[in-house]
Amino acid sequence: MNLTTEEKMIVAAAEDYVRELFVGDSSGHDAEHTFRVYRNAMQIANGEPKCDLFVVALAALLHDADDYKLFQTENNANARHFMAAQKVPDELADRICEVINSVSFSKNKGKRPSTLEGCVVQDADRLDAIGAIGIARTFAFGGEKGRSMNDTVQHFYDKLLLLKDQMNTETARREAKSRHTYLCQFLAELDREREWARETGAAFEDKAEVSEENVDS
Repeated sequence: MNLTTEEKMIVAAAEDYVRELFVGDSSGHDAEHTFRVYRNAMQIANGEPKCDLFVVALAALLHDADDYKLFQTENNANARHFMAAQKVPDELADRICEVINSVSFSKNKGKRPSTLEGCVVQDADRLDAIGAIGIARTFAFGGEKGRSMNDTVQHFYDKLLLLKDQMNTETARREAKSRHTYLCQFLAELDREREWARETGAAFEDKAEVSEENVDS
């Protein structure tokens, strides 16, 4: 089912709202992240004939509008304010907020969303956390929060490497495989480069100690 003209207008307004809401963000949760999640979600939804595209579209676009890491709001206040301004019926707004609330990894560990739309948007958001984009976003967020490189890399093991096996839809599972492989390749190369630096440094220090001993003798 395609979006109606009215629904398309509300989606376009949501895009403008997102641009305004996240202006200046450098944490990896900027407007571009939201738009990628939106595009991911619509692509996944196309493979799910029973999916409500309007619910998916608005939930994807508003999924970070009240993220606790970014805003001190309650009860999806920003998302609800936008939808009220667009005259989205309360019952529909509640459905959309239910989807939004099912997206967060930290708040929904091990829990599969109860709706198809929730599964789609959760997958869309998680795809943007892995692969090359996920790596870039992880270091952007770590830098924004003043985390060390070691602490930032630990996030790969605490969360990102788990996501491939937690996808809900077949479309997302297929895409997650290649992105997960890229994560593993990156971490392997990072370990190799760190080990090379350690070995080279140790060899240099050993050589310096020998030189000092020769000078002393």
